[in-house]
Amino acid sequence: MEASNSLKEQPPIIEDDDLETVLLCQKGDVEAFGVLVDRHQKKMLNVAYRMIGDYEEACDVVQEAFLAAFRSVAKFRREARFSTWLYGIVVNCVKNRLIELKQRKARVRSGDFFPEASSGKEGYGCGCQAEPLQEDSVQERLEKKELEARVQECIGLLDDGYREILVLRDIQGLSYGEIADVFKIPPGTVRSRLFRARNSLKDLMRSRIGDFS
Repeated sequence: MEASNSLKEQPPIIEDDDLETVLLCQKGDVEAFGVLVDRHQKKMLNVAYRMIGDYEEACDVVQEAFLAAFRSVAKFRREARFSTWLYGIVVNCVKNRLIELKQRKARVRSGDFFPEASSGKEGYGCGCQAEPLQEDSVQERLEKKELEARVQECIGLLDDGYREILVLRDIQGLSYGEIADVFKIPPGTVRSRLFRARNSLKDLMRSRIGDFS
């Protein structure tokens, strides 16, 4: 009976393609972490951009997130996939940056703000570039760009909790379980928030873009 209980208490085995590389990082292999950066930076940039809506800010957030991950990789305990753990760090960095941006805008409105000169600090950067344009006509490219900008604007108007889950599920394709791991909430809560997020986005798109079904 005790053996049966002990088997039930064992955590599930999580398959993770990054595990071998992560173990090297935990042994102090800096180059191995560079491999992880190359592997995940594009996905992380997409998340940050969709949540913030500003490419340069998103790149800065991704760089900050990877630095935080590098400093704390020794604490990674395989309770979720490395990529899921990394998404959580990116989301937290995005939240902090959005707070900073709101405070910055408030200072601008009050007149208590002076742009600072570039610090000139260097880093590895996010290393991501935009996807190459397809062979569409100039008019089609402009229309697509305008539509994408308006959709992104609508995403940016969602409440933070809705926007984060919508981006991770509908844009990044994370499972409900992975999103639950990122936010430490039950999968059922993820589903209900996603349902409300989709409805909110649909309403925003109807009002700002037109008929959308």
